Amino acid sequence: MSKPLTVLYFAWLRERVGSGQEELCVPDGVDTVGELVDYLVTLGPRYANAFANRRTVRCAVNQEFAGPDAVIRAGDEVAFFPPVTGG
Repeated sequence: MSKPLTVLYFAWLRERVGSGQEELCVPDGVDTVGELVDYLVTLGPRYANAFANRRTVRCAVNQEFAGPDAVIRAGDEVAFFPPVTGG
């Protein structure tokens, strides 16, 4: 059974993927942020390019910072963005 998610992309990730937001149904076995990224790169070269250097990508699940081991559930909002610097 697939899992529906809202996936958001910000800054250069949005430019590389070609969209700021999409609704995806990910397959069984995609249960963490890291597994979601693994799945996304299989969707085509735009995604592979966006996630080519995973250390330059940050993530939030339901607006809470999350690492690659964070669990994702049906209906979650997962956002990917570059590191944010402040001053």
